Formats: sequence, structure tokens, C-alpha cells
Amino acid sequence: MTGVRLQHGARTDVGRVREVNEDAYLAEPPVFVVADGMGGHEGGDVASAIVVEEFAGLAARGYDPVHAADAVVEVLESCRRRIATYAEEQRAAGVGPLQAGTTAVAAVLAQHEGAPAWLLANLGDSRAYRVEGGSLEQVTVDHSVVQELVDTGLITEAAAAEHPERHVITRSLGGNQRSEPDLFVLPLAAAPRLVLCSDGISGMLDHEQMRGVLAAAADPGRAAEALLAAALDAGGRDNATVVVVDALTDPDPDPDTAAAADTAAVGAETPIDVDLEQRLGVLP
Repeated sequence: MTGVRLQHGARTDVGRVREVNEDAYLAEPPVFVVADGMGGHEGGDVASAIVVEEFAGLAARGYDPVHAADAVVEVLESCRRRIATYAEEQRAAGVGPLQAGTTAVAAVLAQHEGAPAWLLANLGDSRAYRVEGGSLEQVTVDHSVVQELVDTGLITEAAAAEHPERHVITRSLGGNQRSEPDLFVLPLAAAPRLVLCSDGISGMLDHEQMRGVLAAAADPGRAAEALLAAALDAGGRDNATVVVVDALTDPDPDPDTAAAADTAAVGAETPIDVDLEQRLGVLP
């Protein structure tokens, strides 16, 4: 695969209202994740930490970039099982009706038709955006009650932002909800900058505010810091987490970087299954 250089910045904050930060993130090139836990202390924070731990394992052991989707789906299923087991153990210990769960949005460097690409996966309302030139485009689609209302034409996007059920999600890892992720392939050429965030960012800043902040920050670290600061200045009503990744194609790649992207590991000999291939959306 063509050499790729990844530069990234990441920030998280408990916000101005909450006492516990149930968000978590991973920035271990070539694997990036944001998870927004739910269920309260020792519920949501544990669930999001499990997601980060599982994806850190993927980054450490490596994967076949051609079959990155298989690897990501396997990791998400492992997350689901671990979160369910944890919640059951807590209930059995008499902790109470714990409903540990978390959203997840992941970006994993992959290879599609011989070219570098992002393999994106999401559950819930944590989002992935692509930035190209001065434009900002949301790639993932929220799994939420208000998104379903928007999709059916019952409310507008503007109304969704103020809807009383805007935080109610319809898919998650844990929490007794559907755990099937949406999967996307996004060519690197179409996403020189990628943004992953929890709704503590996207729920506090509208599309144009986010676009303006990102356009003003050339460095991904400064971009992440500026987005977090803007969300806090807007009220910081939720935990806020953001990861910004800039991808540059390198015609003369560093051997270590190339090796990290091309590592063959678990599932390297297993072709993508038919159902998974049908679910995989390829973006222009």
C-alpha cells in the first residue's frame, strides 16, 4: 500500500456540568476511536474504556488492511460481549440495575482497490466528519430517535438540535440496544482530514461553527484543542471528546510507518463475508 503519514491531535474534557467523564478515546495510528459511555459512574465510563482497550489491542497486534472491516467487526463484537458480561456481573453482585453501554465511532487505516482508505464504523451518535479544502461533511449517520424523525421528514435538522429526545440513541454497545455497526470505506484522497467526536462537541457546536474552527487550525492538535474549547465556551453541557487526524500520502514512506499500515495479522487469510460486504458503504 502507498505510504501514508498520519498526524493527529486528541482532547477530552468532563465539561461544565457532569462530574464524571464517561467519554474515552484512542489515538494509536493507524487506529482511532471515540466512545461516549452511558450508565453513570462504573457503567458508562467502564463501557467506553472497554472499547478503547479492545481497539488498542487491534492496534498493537496489527491487522490486514485489505480486510480491515472483518477486524473491526470482530473487535466490536468482543466489546459487546465484555460490556454485557461486566453489567451482568455487577447486577449479580447486587450493585443494582446497571445499564452499561457506549457509543463508538472508529477509523482504521485500510486498503480499498489498491489505494489507502479509512474504514469507518459507528454505533450511536458519536460522529465522523471529513474535511477537504474549506468544506466539512458528516460521514456517519446518527443512530438516534431524532435522526429517524429527520429521515422520515417529521422534523427538520434545526428542530432535531433542540428536540427533547435528541440524546436518545437507537444503537449502542451494551444498554440492551442493537449492536450492528454501520460501515463505510472513505478513500484517503477524499479525506485529508478526519474528525471523530462525541456529541459533547457536535451537540454544542453547529455545522458552520465546527467548519470555521477547523478551517482556522492547520495543525490537528490545535484543531482538536480549539474544537474542545469552543464546545466548553458554548456551555459544555456534556463530556466532550474529539480526535483530529490528518493523512498525507508519502511517496517515499518511512519503513516503520509503512509496516504499521501493512501488518498482516488476525483474519489476514479470511475474505470479507457476503453480509459484511453488502453492509459496507463506499463513499466517493
